[in-house]
Amino acid sequence: MTWMEWLEAGSYIVTIVALPFAIGVFILEQRKERFKEDEEIYQRLADEYSEFLQLVLQHPDLRLMGRQMHPTTLSDEQIERRNILFDILVSLFERAFILVYEEHMNRQAARLWQSWEDWMREWCRRGDFREHLPVLLRGEDPDFSAYISQIATEESVSPTR
Repeated sequence: MTWMEWLEAGSYIVTIVALPFAIGVFILEQRKERFKEDEEIYQRLADEYSEFLQLVLQHPDLRLMGRQMHPTTLSDEQIERRNILFDILVSLFERAFILVYEEHMNRQAARLWQSWEDWMREWCRRGDFREHLPVLLRGEDPDFSAYISQIATEESVSPTR
C-alpha cells in the first residue's frame, strides 16, 4: 500500500467510525448541559419560593402558613399586605410555569414540575387565595392562568386532599 492509499483508508475509518462517535459524544454533552441548566433554573426558582416563605414568616398576623379553615377578620392594612404577598406568589408561580412546565415532559422535568404543582395546589386550597385569584391573574400568561385556574377549581371541589 502506498502512502496515499493509507491516507485514503484512514479518512474512510474517520468517516465511518470517528465521526459518528464524535457526533454521539457531542449530543450526549448537549443533553448533560441541558439537564444542568434545568437543574439550575429549578434551584433558582426554589430559592425564590424559600424567600417568599421567609416573607410569609415575617407577617404571622396574616395567618398564611396554615390552611385557612375559618375566615379570619383582617384589617384593611393586613388585607393589602396579604394581597401583595399573593401577588408575589402568583408572579413566582407564573415564572416557574413559563420556565419549567411543558405539555410533554420527560421524567426528570415532570419530577421537577411536580413540586411546583404541589405548591400551587396547597395555596389554591386556601379560600382567600382562590377568591383573590381572578384579580391576581389579570395580565398574566394565558396558559398559566388557565392552568392555575383549573387547579383552583379542582381544589375548591376537594379542599381536604
